Amino acid sequence: MKRRTIHNFDGEFNTLEARLAGTLKRVSPPNDLMRRLHERIRLPARKEIVLRIQDWNRLFLIFGGVMSGMVALITVARALFHLARRPA
Repeated sequence: MKRRTIHNFDGEFNTLEARLAGTLKRVSPPNDLMRRLHERIRLPARKEIVLRIQDWNRLFLIFGGVMSGMVALITVARALFHLARRPA
């Protein structure tokens, strides 16, 4: 049985990282891009989050839907597994 030698690549990675840090320069994104991103990514206000959590009917509906979907997916996966294992 051959023995595997463990190499220490930390020195090589540090050298490569230092070289890249000296070579690459920082580039700032265009202001237009940042503005559009800021408009698209919006965190809801705290009151909005609280209202969504307090809506128990919708929360239970979503939770029940996710659980039903998972049970259906597991059932289909088990059926396919048993069909695939059946000898011809």
